[in-house]
Amino acid sequence: MRTLKLTILALALASAFPNQAADLNAKPAGMTPEQLADFNRIAVKVEALEDTRESSGFSDIKISGWADINYVYNSNKERASFQFLVPVGKEPYNYDNSYMGMVALDLQKEMDGGTRFRLTLIPERSNTDVMGEFGIVHEASVSVPLGGEDTRLIAGAIPDWMGYEYLPPTQTKLISHNLLFDFTTPAAYLGAGLELSRGKWLIKAMIANIDVSVRKVGEYVPALVYRGDYTGGEFWGLGFAGLHGKMVNFASVDGKDTWADTVELDGWYTRGDLSLFGHAVWGRQKQAAIATDAIGIPLDSEWVGVSVMAAYKVTPRLEGVLRGDYIYNQKNGGGLLEFPFADPVNGIGPDQSGDPAADPTKGADRYAVTAGLNYALNSNTTLKAEYRYDGATQKVFGNKALLLDPADPNAKYLKSNSLISTGLVVFF
Repeated sequence: MRTLKLTILALALASAFPNQAADLNAKPAGMTPEQLADFNRIAVKVEALEDTRESSGFSDIKISGWADINYVYNSNKERASFQFLVPVGKEPYNYDNSYMGMVALDLQKEMDGGTRFRLTLIPERSNTDVMGEFGIVHEASVSVPLGGEDTRLIAGAIPDWMGYEYLPPTQTKLISHNLLFDFTTPAAYLGAGLELSRGKWLIKAMIANIDVSVRKVGEYVPALVYRGDYTGGEFWGLGFAGLHGKMVNFASVDGKDTWADTVELDGWYTRGDLSLFGHAVWGRQKQAAIATDAIGIPLDSEWVGVSVMAAYKVTPRLEGVLRGDYIYNQKNGGGLLEFPFADPVNGIGPDQSGDPAADPTKGADRYAVTAGLNYALNSNTTLKAEYRYDGATQKVFGNKALLLDPADPNAKYLKSNSLISTGLVVFF
């Protein structure tokens, strides 16, 4: 039994600290013959374990993950609820749920020769779930060096890379995402391309499907997506990104994809306790506006947006954050990327209040101001809290009665909404 316990302990230590396995080659002095026999048996088992790990490909795998548990009060919905593992099929993607409330497992492996593989699994609200395909795969990508580390072939399903704000809650300072993140960028690219590292520049581009795993029969014009990042020094950097090509259009009268263009510029500055971020975007899509022509064909949508955020470390653990967003979206009744319909939850579209003076061809501009705190409880746990005020230049937000039943006599449209949220992020 003593030998069995020693063997189990050695195997566990070898698994947790594989680089220490070689220490068993040095036999400690002063062993009795029985102890030396036990030691030799353990060394043989550990060596066999290392051989198995290496031959199976499980050595040097980086495993990480997170759980993001939120509690959100939505004033217009008159609802306070925990937001965790909510399927998109149960409650669609909106600014008050976005990618919030996820649990994730991230696996990364770099092989001999420099090839990298990444698989991120998220049971609910993954990219494939948001795309309407009800999958758990959030990212499945490969990166293969071509003659050197500075030129790589990239391929697979890769999350969108536009803007200053990242998707994982471990990389965001607030709970909700900014308006540009939610309404002017896609979820993911599925395709292949190149990544080039040249001095202070990192440039990547792909030919890809946008937000679909496979396109419809008859669709053959792909989309080009690209991003460039310039690191100006220790404290600042700039980035640009774009999308040009055909992609899904939920307002299309014949079900076909239509051409979309977006270009954006973002940047960051961090020095000491202060962090500043900015993001500006222009975009359009053919036949994706809310207003239609005389025969019912949707007109073209177009938008311009900006988001800025400032954060300050009050203490090493406590950080205060303030964010402001604005989207100009008046053309042809409004309409944003993959949001081509009047939407009383997200406040998109022309005035819906029934005011006879309202112009159905003029969409509402959207803005939001968010203030929050995040506190590092320990090295693996962050607490977050935020207040968010969303507004529009016209009455486009529905109240609880309208969201439940538009025919309710108490149903009405408003110009604003408020969210109060708290979050617990645990990661490893």
